Amino acid sequence: MWAFTSCSDEVRQAEIAEVIEEEPAPVVQEFGFTLNDYVVVRDTIRSGDSFGNILINHGVSHGDVFKIVQEVKDIFDPRKIVLGKPYVILKAKDSAQTPKAFIYENDKIQYTVVNTGDSIAAYKAEKPVTIKQRAVSGVISSSLSAAVEEEGLNFLITHEMSNIYQWSIDFFRLQKGDKFKLVFNEKYINDTIYAGIDNIEAAVFVHQEKPYYAFNYASDSTSGDLAYYDEEARPLQSFFLKAPLNYSRISSRFSPRRYHPVQKRWKAHKGTDYAAPHGTPIWSTANGVVIASSYTAGNGNYVKVKHNGTYTTQYLHMSKRAVKQGQRVKQGDVIGYVGSTGLATGPHVCYRFWVNGEQRDPFRQNLPSAEPIEDKLKPTYFAAIEPLKAELGKIEFKNI
Repeated sequence: MWAFTSCSDEVRQAEIAEVIEEEPAPVVQEFGFTLNDYVVVRDTIRSGDSFGNILINHGVSHGDVFKIVQEVKDIFDPRKIVLGKPYVILKAKDSAQTPKAFIYENDKIQYTVVNTGDSIAAYKAEKPVTIKQRAVSGVISSSLSAAVEEEGLNFLITHEMSNIYQWSIDFFRLQKGDKFKLVFNEKYINDTIYAGIDNIEAAVFVHQEKPYYAFNYASDSTSGDLAYYDEEARPLQSFFLKAPLNYSRISSRFSPRRYHPVQKRWKAHKGTDYAAPHGTPIWSTANGVVIASSYTAGNGNYVKVKHNGTYTTQYLHMSKRAVKQGQRVKQGDVIGYVGSTGLATGPHVCYRFWVNGEQRDPFRQNLPSAEPIEDKLKPTYFAAIEPLKAELGKIEFKNI
């Protein structure tokens, strides 16, 4: 008997016999590792977690955990891991799945790698960041923050602009119709993930029909420190910030005679008290060197900064100090946090101000401006800002 097969049966049998080759999985690179080579565990620091317990739960022995901590403690302090921060564990692709690396994400960009395998070590690194420039404009209808939000911009733009223009424009007295144009840079991780504002390159803010220009420029090529100057090369910055923090109110001013709320007696109060919530960051009001970072029964946690041969400032009653003696700080650097240590009845910072070794009321001082650009450097400055000024000119102002 003859057996007949149709053409379709032959095709089907050929398909069954055909060996289909699967495409290899795409190579995934992250944190300097090829993730395809590992079993990848992603998680976040939870309440009650510790670095040791995390590793133990993933198969590392108590003895090895102790050894790892001792080896890496100068680079990675396991006591300072923060609730909610993401981490990644890379395990070997074997039956034991031994952890080879622990990666702690300090923030969106910075991370710390702890090699937990044969060669124990730790190092800090950063994800690849791309800077992209944007040009925008906005108009004030109610407030600067509302105008920034209307343009779909990061809220930190408001903070940056307030810092730039704090000595030129009173942002509590903006008028409807005031407007601005910006050229600024944004950060992107791996060219795609938004990671915040890098800096404002140039701006013009029209307030009460007067334009206020600002250009970001490093006048000192040695230090590389950036500052903002106007179209005439004049500094927008003052030598001192108006206040050492974002405060709720001034609870007590400099006075030759004040009733002390703790000591219950009349005495001079040679400082300015700024009330603010516990933990509010405290800034150095000018560039300088920390000459004291300590604790006394009266001052509590305090920091003292020498700015030059004339001016020194001190910040009292901190909950925590953030700088050490001998450390150089720049204007606006966080040097501590608001508290109520020492002789204090509530959270505040007592800001003290010395002129030539004598305590003074900072509100009564004719304080200097920031260092201007030297005359010999001005031609270089004008050449540097010319393309930025042209870029601002291309942006159309928005109107209400």
